[in-house]
Amino acid sequence: MENDTMAIIGPEFSVSAHTISQVAKELRVPLLSFSATDPTLSSLEFAYFVRTTQSDLCQMSAIADIVDYYEWRDVIAIYVEDDYGRNGVAVLVDKLAEKRCKILYKAPLSHNMSRFDIIHILSKIALMESRVLILHAYADLGLQVFDVAKDFGMLSAGFVWIATDWLSTELDAAFGLARSVIDGIEGVLTLRIYTPDSEIKRKFVSRWERLTDRKSASGSVGLNTYGLYDYDTVWLLAQAIDGLLTQGTGISFSSDPELTQLNGKSLCFNSVRIFNERNLLLKSILKVNLTGVTGKLKCNSDGCVVNPAYEVINVIGTGPRKIGYWSNYSGLSVVPPESQYSKPNDSSCSSQQVHGVVWPGQTTVKPRGWVYANEGKPLRISFRKPLFKEILNEAEGTGTYYGFCIDVFSAALDLLPYRIPYQMFPSIHGQYYPSGTELLHMVQMGDYDAAVGHFSITTDRMRMVDFTQPYTKSGLVVVAPIRKLNSSTWAFLRPFTPMLWCVTGEKTAANLSRFLLIVWLFVVLILNSTYTASLSSILTVEQLSSNIKGIESLLASNVPIGYQRGSFSGNYLVNELNIQRSRLVPLNSPEEFEKALISGPEKGGVAALVDERVYMELFLSTRCEFSIVGQDFMKIGWAFAFPRDSPLAVDMSTAILKLSENGELQRIRDKWLRQSACITQGGKQELERLPLQRFLGLFFICGSACFLALVVFFVAQVYQT
Repeated sequence: MENDTMAIIGPEFSVSAHTISQVAKELRVPLLSFSATDPTLSSLEFAYFVRTTQSDLCQMSAIADIVDYYEWRDVIAIYVEDDYGRNGVAVLVDKLAEKRCKILYKAPLSHNMSRFDIIHILSKIALMESRVLILHAYADLGLQVFDVAKDFGMLSAGFVWIATDWLSTELDAAFGLARSVIDGIEGVLTLRIYTPDSEIKRKFVSRWERLTDRKSASGSVGLNTYGLYDYDTVWLLAQAIDGLLTQGTGISFSSDPELTQLNGKSLCFNSVRIFNERNLLLKSILKVNLTGVTGKLKCNSDGCVVNPAYEVINVIGTGPRKIGYWSNYSGLSVVPPESQYSKPNDSSCSSQQVHGVVWPGQTTVKPRGWVYANEGKPLRISFRKPLFKEILNEAEGTGTYYGFCIDVFSAALDLLPYRIPYQMFPSIHGQYYPSGTELLHMVQMGDYDAAVGHFSITTDRMRMVDFTQPYTKSGLVVVAPIRKLNSSTWAFLRPFTPMLWCVTGEKTAANLSRFLLIVWLFVVLILNSTYTASLSSILTVEQLSSNIKGIESLLASNVPIGYQRGSFSGNYLVNELNIQRSRLVPLNSPEEFEKALISGPEKGGVAALVDERVYMELFLSTRCEFSIVGQDFMKIGWAFAFPRDSPLAVDMSTAILKLSENGELQRIRDKWLRQSACITQGGKQELERLPLQRFLGLFFICGSACFLALVVFFVAQVYQT
């Protein structure tokens, strides 16, 4: 700065750039950085800072897109504990949150960390559930982490390692990594700043190789992307100065009175002079549109390069292999980013694509990214014992459980690619039986690891836990007593009105009448079909009747309503349907259901029950004097519950879908829930049998007509003789 400085290029690291940016800000000198990627370095804080490379804001967006593309949800971040590491991971947290992902654990590394310290950190990470590790560090520290991870078996099948661009920089620079190092990081993913292939780039690389060949006994020195950006940065600044001079702007320096007053001993502030045309130079820098070895290099008003893009690299035995690209315009793609800019922006999930990856352990099968790692402890599963043993029950004295819910849970566990030990705990606290919602709250608070059983999915409950895919459908229904109506002798006349019965007669003596009869046959055909359908409906409806027609009847009346104690149905009736709680009668067993319905409101019972269809179908299986009336008025499903953000909920949901697809779920349901005696074929026939008295009127008319015809016949015979 004592030598009339117009601008500064550098420094190499983000930590140093923070200090130099502060100096450049105070001395008002443009600072062009080709390798400081810390996203907090910006022109908003440092007015004279210009980044001529890509920010970690873009790199962390690319990593978040990769995590989301492979459907991982939890990751572990290992990073260097300085501004570069902390700020990069802070951005990663935000970008992952946009994809509904998160960092499960953060593991900071210090610069002077020993191998023993790294072993301690990785041994702790190895016991965690997530197997997706993001490594954001410097080359020397990062390679040391990989070396320890290899010895720990953490570069084997099942693990995912994503290194930021420090690894690709190390692979490209110097003389390349040793073969043993490459073998140790096989399967790792990393990013490389994308620089399109061009003639100017190929010529520059060729000149570089010839130049370094002559100066190095070990061969040419590798050239990484930061080296390319360094070269272009010099040209960008040169063009900016040239543009300034072309406009006729002079170059002058002057002393700053504020600096001369400092009189520092070691720092010669008296000798420092400020570039007078600094603001014009900064504007000229931002206007330059350079096509260099890195491609099109242009800075926006924020001092950052436009159109950031990365190559996605997979480290394999032969070295780095490009499997795709990432850009902030189109996301992940297998075609170069510049070919996407002319097309409509499409960064939807369906458009994302990369080539196949060789993962750690030399497998091409996508790792799950998560394992059940509860330090050997079995999963603590609680359940709420239902009213019906077909749903879930305990084999007395054995400590084992059976029923519909248990069979579904066990079948889903068998489909998981890992084994989960578990123990069942009934939700009994002393003499207190918690409700379903209270039990789910215990899962939320960590008292249990899961809840298995007949848990209906509701909005309030979803705020507490994560539910799996529903394994059965249900809904709230109304059950009421039914009575058989007395058979009507003249029921067969009800389908037609008296007027319609009169219209059906017609005189056919004349020829024209006979012609009209042909047309009338089509009318009779319609009348016959309609009469049959109407009569069938009348005869069926007349068999059974109830004063309660459905939930609308209950809302319009003031009769007492029964519900299952501990079920969500009680709160639903009060909060959603505005039924007074004083009308609700909690009941504890099927026997209480039956007694309350038989007694009715007049004898202290209830007019109807409101509960879930699955329960009511089991209740009605042996109680034909009651029936479901009306339609289901709330559609819900049963599911298993896990703590929020538990990967087990996702894996179990996938297993339940597989059970549904292969038909096993329906077979389990048929085994436990299709045992209704009142709707078996025999019982159905019994209900549908029609008594003689229903047709006495019809036989009376038929007999009367026959008798009348017989009398007329005899009278006619007597008259003729």
